[in-house]
Amino acid sequence: MSTKKTGNTSDNAIVRFGKGFVNFFKRIGSGFMNVRQELKRVIWPTREKLIQTSAIVLVVIVIASVSLFLISTGARELLDKVGFYDQKLASETTVLPETGETTPEFLEATVATDIPAETVDGTTDTTEAAE
Repeated sequence: MSTKKTGNTSDNAIVRFGKGFVNFFKRIGSGFMNVRQELKRVIWPTREKLIQTSAIVLVVIVIASVSLFLISTGARELLDKVGFYDQKLASETTVLPETGETTPEFLEATVATDIPAETVDGTTDTTEAAE
């Protein structure tokens, strides 16, 4: 007995798609049934055991938090004592064009006289710059 292939492949494709679609949802349903069976096999802790393990977890969290706080505070204090957070102004050395001398005072004098101070209303006050 030989089987003949029909020339109508669109029916076969639709049928195969429909079967695959149905099988997809059968597999999802089968997966949910397997999960339900596994949950029936689980040995659930008693109320006392659940409270005990939850308390242990909370105590460990508190101990870790306090430890990290103390380490952070100690490190900050140590860096404060060393002077890590002190802001030191960098002194810039400027070479004077005429003499070739280097002096940081020249820079301070130039900054003080070249930039006029502004008043509160935004206008330029030239009296301070002229001094």
